[in-house]
Amino acid sequence: MAAGALTPVTDMLARPLLIGSEIYRRSTYGSRHPLAIPRVSTALDLIWALQAVEPERYIDSPRATLDQLARFHDRDYLAALELAERDRRQLSDEDRRRYQIGINGNPIFPEILSRPSTAAGGTLKGVALLHEAGGGIVHNVGGGTHHGRSNKASGFCYLNDPVLGMLDLLDRGYERILYVDLDAHHGDGVQDALSHDPRVLIVSVHEAGRWPYTGVLGDRGGGHARNIPVPPGFNDDEMDFILDAALLPLAERFAPQVLILQLGADALAEDPLSKLDLSNGSLWRAVAALKRMAPKVLAMGGGGYNPWSVARAWAGNWLALNDMAIPERLPFAAETVLRALHWDHSKGREPPEHWFTTLADPPRPGPVREAVRLAVADVLR
Repeated sequence: MAAGALTPVTDMLARPLLIGSEIYRRSTYGSRHPLAIPRVSTALDLIWALQAVEPERYIDSPRATLDQLARFHDRDYLAALELAERDRRQLSDEDRRRYQIGINGNPIFPEILSRPSTAAGGTLKGVALLHEAGGGIVHNVGGGTHHGRSNKASGFCYLNDPVLGMLDLLDRGYERILYVDLDAHHGDGVQDALSHDPRVLIVSVHEAGRWPYTGVLGDRGGGHARNIPVPPGFNDDEMDFILDAALLPLAERFAPQVLILQLGADALAEDPLSKLDLSNGSLWRAVAALKRMAPKVLAMGGGGYNPWSVARAWAGNWLALNDMAIPERLPFAAETVLRALHWDHSKGREPPEHWFTTLADPPRPGPVREAVRLAVADVLR
């Protein structure tokens, strides 16, 4: 059901809006890919099972048009994605290498254009709603594809919806956009596209030495990026320290008109593609604090490759955006959603019981190490 067909946008955004799509339920990157798991669909199912959203606050994501995508992406690259979706056999080996389609973790699958363009459409819809309303919060769960390049796929990302959303905001006249990326992997595509623009401040917290091996200590990109690379074993106390000592002060100093949050869940302890050790509670504290730093907030998903930890984290993000309490024990309907998952991975063959029955992870405290303190000091210079 499309929210607010007869409702003024200002009334719609009196409370956060949730953007999703059924395309994520029936689409997969392939059985052997890290994104074979159901993520967005499970997070949405969990939110519904928690009775945390009303039908009028849910929006079915539109699909971005080719003209909208061409605001950032090259037309010949978009044509290659169209061809790959229509008939993958017609994509030449030369085009596969040129556009990184069908190689290096970016498989050709039936929705290779329609799925990422739905994520981009959700982000652009969120921008339009926030602009029309003059304020509010929108959460596009399927967004956050921060590695995408203008002319090729990268890091499982075929398009770059955060860049498209921020370009749309710039086109609408905004002059202070804060982008905060909490994914375990550095958002290189966003930084390279926009860090030259003083109207955009890009802040990324990510694992040091992890693919794509960018965002090192002291990296300013085009001048308006701030990178906080953190060591393996990154814990809740360190995340809280970064939030209080760096993210909130940077936000207060910049005074953003719009805040974009990329909330990848791959920094959580159970994720197979990082060596960080966060609980989901540390992400929720960051969301709850940061969302108060701008009158307009667009939140999105991102990485995350354990279906239970992603779904639980992203459902909790939605609760945090709504100032709703985290339940101590999940209701039966929510537990049923989580018990239906299957993950053919060593971390998922014998899932612990609390992955089914609770939303919140146990806290993961620890010392605030010197590497974290140095990274915070660097971005505040």
